[in-house]
Amino acid sequence: MSGTVIEEREVVRSARSPRRTSGFLHRHRWLQLSGLLSAPMLWLLVAYLGALAMMFITAFWTTDPFTNDVIRVWSLENFKQLVSDRAYLNVAVRSVVVASLVTLVCAVIALPMAFFMARVVRPRWRGAFVVAVLTPLWASYLVKVYAWRVMLQTDGVLDSLLRPIGLSSPGFGLAAIVIVLTYLWLPYMILPVYAGLERLPDSYVDASSDLGARTARTFRSVMLPMVFPSLVAGSIFTFSLSLGDYITAQIVGGKVQLIGNVVQTNIVLNLPFAAAVATIPVAVMVIYLAVVSRTGALDNL
Repeated sequence: MSGTVIEEREVVRSARSPRRTSGFLHRHRWLQLSGLLSAPMLWLLVAYLGALAMMFITAFWTTDPFTNDVIRVWSLENFKQLVSDRAYLNVAVRSVVVASLVTLVCAVIALPMAFFMARVVRPRWRGAFVVAVLTPLWASYLVKVYAWRVMLQTDGVLDSLLRPIGLSSPGFGLAAIVIVLTYLWLPYMILPVYAGLERLPDSYVDASSDLGARTARTFRSVMLPMVFPSLVAGSIFTFSLSLGDYITAQIVGGKVQLIGNVVQTNIVLNLPFAAAVATIPVAVMVIYLAVVSRTGALDNL
């Protein structure tokens, strides 16, 4: 009999324990938030920031010229080589120009497409258009790039379509890189702009129309300032992804090299120098985010 009573007391205590724990967590909400964010923050610190810190540290090391072994001796030789060798400066400038062109072309294409999806298409069909925009992302990156390689080559699909109007395929080179990267990252520009236009109150557009503004003036003076933060959000994706890409340049770029190609080439032969080169896109993105933050666009996302 006494054993049964003890077992019942243990069951009651075990039932009260989760209640006490839940009550304690309910009174201390910061513990709930800490528990939810602990695993993602730990992953961010170890896998991302830890790897980034090791990259910066490795950039100050050197390599034995005979054995290619990494020598953990602090030196600025890698950065001196980057600054003194004009070829690497040209590659860095070319990479920034390509990323800027891709971002600009994506913005020009995304604005009318997002406007059509958000303001012209009926609400019940908008989801289908969003799925259509996302569909290219479901395909493999390499499959899409190699498909463009087939289309861009001489006597390819694009060449046969342009030849009747007196044009020809751009072939492999800088133009091909911009075209393929624009195709790859365009959805990352369309979706933020679409979300920004969809949140735009109809009363703003109606008020502009009532004041006599035409469609172009309404778009330029009302919609564009309101959607500017969304354009900035999309540009962060397209610019950063294009800046660090190297596979597209390797497949359709011909002899053109970007920063990623230099890193990929030196990562086996000279790891510290590759790490030093990899700091360039990181520095460019920090400067870009600093400039964008001064416009106040990031505060309105």
